[in-house]
Amino acid sequence: MAISVFDLFKIGIGPSSSHTVGPMRAAVLFLGALRERGLLEAVERLEVRLYGSLAATGVGHGTDSAVIMGLMGEWPDRIDPSLIGPRMSALRSSGELLLDGRLIVPFDWARDMLLLDENLPYHPNAMTLSAWVDGAVLHQDTYYSVGGGFVVDAAQAATGQLDQDASVLPYDFSSAAELLELCQRHQLRVSELMLANEKVWRPEADIRSGLLRIWQAMQECVANGLRHEGILPGGLNVKRRAARLHRSLQELGKPNVIGSTLSAMEWVNLYALAVNEENAAGGRMVTAPTNGAAGIVPAVLHYYMRFNPDACDDDVVNFFLGAAAVGILCKKNASISGAEVGCQGEVGSACAMAAAGLAEVLGASPGQLENAAEIGLEHNLGLTCDPVGGLVQVPCIERNAIAAVKAINAAQMALRGDGEHFISLDRVIRTMRDTGADMHDKYKETSRGGLAVSAIEC
Repeated sequence: MAISVFDLFKIGIGPSSSHTVGPMRAAVLFLGALRERGLLEAVERLEVRLYGSLAATGVGHGTDSAVIMGLMGEWPDRIDPSLIGPRMSALRSSGELLLDGRLIVPFDWARDMLLLDENLPYHPNAMTLSAWVDGAVLHQDTYYSVGGGFVVDAAQAATGQLDQDASVLPYDFSSAAELLELCQRHQLRVSELMLANEKVWRPEADIRSGLLRIWQAMQECVANGLRHEGILPGGLNVKRRAARLHRSLQELGKPNVIGSTLSAMEWVNLYALAVNEENAAGGRMVTAPTNGAAGIVPAVLHYYMRFNPDACDDDVVNFFLGAAAVGILCKKNASISGAEVGCQGEVGSACAMAAAGLAEVLGASPGQLENAAEIGLEHNLGLTCDPVGGLVQVPCIERNAIAAVKAINAAQMALRGDGEHFISLDRVIRTMRDTGADMHDKYKETSRGGLAVSAIEC
């Protein structure tokens, strides 16, 4: 399975990569299948079946709206998030869905949007889409949103092939040990090795410009988070804090990362809060590698770019490439899906990625980078995914801020060493996988355990 840096960092919308971005992409893929088969004009009815975690927390994560938008032909990286609410209101009042943005199809919400309390065998984030004509199924497919916006259909799931990309990479690796061996043998930094692999898909100029577009989207997300105030949607009445915190920090004067570490950490908190408040509000996002953990990587990169006077665009590119190497390992050998392994797969993976990215731009050796990622992930093992009310707000927003600071500390600790350490990154990733397998389903993005239940009981 060949995974690109652009698979891990994708522009989309909040509040969830697995519950919003993935289902919207699945619906567009279903729409494309109808179009390819020449069946689009014949559709008289559509049915959406959401299973497992998509059903349990789908309403709070906007899964139902995302699927509808996908059936209307909208892609998560192109849609204007402000249009979703009005379009959903119009559909509910008229009972008519504009399939592919042009074909009117009746849609009865109670009949055609089904949230089912059952799991399909392949993955807890499952959905089945059906198109009907004359009372019979015209076309049907099942999709699995496996985390980070990645989607596989029933045919791929049956073969166990998560990705049909069979590209041959010059420096292919499936473990941290292999990555380190390749770096040593070819005398490459991790970012250099990753760049060579990325050139299989696109020219270097496109890689750099694409990653800088990702960085621009992250900066815009932070800026929006610092500008918007009020109450986050969903009914928990959670107040946005980033704008007020920003005003408070501005009054302190220009912080210095060396002379005032506490002040610098407050800016890290601010960046993470801003991103995840925008995510919770359904704004424009970048998966990093998921939406639930989308504040960690940009918070750490903002920290580096703000406090390092010599920072430049090359650092942005190398940061993303170093981070992506670790994200690839987490996805290949465990999971980045909270519904599959708990929040350790989302926040834990993002913390490890951010630590690796920061270590890379601070001059870490491949061994030190691997150590930074190991520290970041190790100290998130066992982290449950228990969003209160099925919303990516409590404890998700603060959890990103804490993990961003943890990532910086992990990089600093690794840079003080020589890359040698007791537990390898590969072992920690395997432990995350095994811990997720042992974890009760109620702690894996179902809002049926942990803080989600404690908040209701209190």
